[in-house]
Formats: sequence, C-alpha cells, structure tokens
Amino acid sequence: MRPPDNGRKVIATNKDARFRYFINELVEAGLVLVGTEVKALRNSKVNLSDAYVFVKNGEAWLQNMHIGEYSHGNRENHVPLRDRKLLLNRKEIDKLHSCVNEQGMSVIPTELYFLKGRAKVELGIGKGKKAHDKRDSIKEKEAKREMDRVRKR
Repeated sequence: MRPPDNGRKVIATNKDARFRYFINELVEAGLVLVGTEVKALRNSKVNLSDAYVFVKNGEAWLQNMHIGEYSHGNRENHVPLRDRKLLLNRKEIDKLHSCVNEQGMSVIPTELYFLKGRAKVELGIGKGKKAHDKRDSIKEKEAKREMDRVRKR
C-alpha cells in the first residue's frame, strides 16, 4: 500500500548533504521566488549540491542554489544563482543563527518540493563530517549493498 503524499511533489534532493554532514534536525521553510523560477522548478531545473543558508539582518537567505533559466522565458528571465529569501518564523531564524554562530553547525538544504502548490525547502542543521567519518559512511553503505546482494541470491 502506498503512503499518502499529502500533495507533496519532490523536485530535487541533496544526496551529498547526508554524506558530508551529520544532520541533527530538519526545518521546513518557504521560498520567495519569481515567476520564471517557479516554472523552471516545475521542469526540475535545480541544483542543491553547493547551497547553504546564512542569516543577515534578521533574515534567512539561501545562497548558491542554482535554478536553471526557464526555456520559454523572455528578457525578464531570472538570474540562476541569486540569493533567495527564506520564509521562516522569528524563533526559527534565531535558532538557525545561534546554531551557525555559537555551535559551529551548518544549515544546508536537503530537499526541495512543492507542498499544495507552494515551493518549500527542507533545511538540515548539522555538523560537518571529517574524512574518517566519510570513510565509515562508505564502508557501511558497501556492507549494506553486499548484504542485499546475498539476500537476493
């Protein structure tokens, strides 16, 4: 039986985020977008791999998220790598700000999706992994694959 999707349509996921970071907590945020960006998102022309969140003047911003230009856009097409404002409550913004500045954590987008027609981004708050932690993750993944192969036979 398929679980209900609650009107959620996933556009893009950042698979590299869970490899590079220990994700402790997830936060959902809205995005301020222009018209051609929404149309490009509907065509899944987005890259989250280098994106991160910073807080400036009491506002949260998403930087380095690449949304490709809309193919049928005119001269008013959007800039692909512009900073995008995140829609969060004051408490959530203060929490992100304290995590980044006081605890040395990073805030990175893990997933981008439409929820009931509105673009949302799932933000992961976590610490960066060291090289040996990444090697451990690779070993665990390979061991799991091998177990799955053995079970198939």
